[in-house]
Amino acid sequence: MITAESLTGLAGVHHAFFTREGGVSEGLYASRNCGYGSDDRPDHVRENRRRSAEALGAEAQRLVTVHQTHSDRALFIEAPWQPQDAPRADALVCDRPGLALGILTADCAPVLFADPDVGVIGAAHAGWRGALTGILDNTVAEMERRGADRARILAAIGPRIGHGSYEVGPEFYDRFVAEDADNARHFSAQDGNGRHHFDLADYIMRRLESLGLGRIGAVAHDTFTEEDRFFSYRRSVKRGEPDYGRCLSAIALVA
Repeated sequence: MITAESLTGLAGVHHAFFTREGGVSEGLYASRNCGYGSDDRPDHVRENRRRSAEALGAEAQRLVTVHQTHSDRALFIEAPWQPQDAPRADALVCDRPGLALGILTADCAPVLFADPDVGVIGAAHAGWRGALTGILDNTVAEMERRGADRARILAAIGPRIGHGSYEVGPEFYDRFVAEDADNARHFSAQDGNGRHHFDLADYIMRRLESLGLGRIGAVAHDTFTEEDRFFSYRRSVKRGEPDYGRCLSAIALVA
């Protein structure tokens, strides 16, 4: 379990970026796979999520995740739902003690938010598509609608694929630069095969800074290279594996 300095020590707020360690799943999913969207045994996923919720000080049935689709949709929630009823969205916001907001990742970046002064928290799934199209902006806007002040909001970027591991083609680079020419700063120089390396964390940090938040931090972990600690979609594809696990990141308001 990893915590971020920017969110540590907040009264009434617990958070964690869980690794793949400390669960009950086996094989490709060993051991703390928290994704019902995988082909892992549902009872194993359920137990892994229960352990994670317990570590946050929340009840297992009050750990909430969504059906993530790389969208810009941020939802305000007031009550938990059953996993099979999860709505399509890529960020959650709440102000209810006892609820834990969870994000599932396997290379994309989880981003956790809190305004502890008014008890509003958020969690966002920020892959390149969601980050580019506004999932972070929409999460902060939804928090503001619930009484948060962006100048007080604290944020933390969790484990994600690292710059050196994230090779992309020219069409990927072109899309970002067409959006904003300054986005070229987040890419390495083109290599002999026309490829770049993209710094997802740096891009997310820049987007968060542009929102005027109170404090932003990031943990330094690469999900692709740290195989013993993290699941990685890209690593599984390169190996021709049929599926992959998902790591959970979560934040909760506690009494």
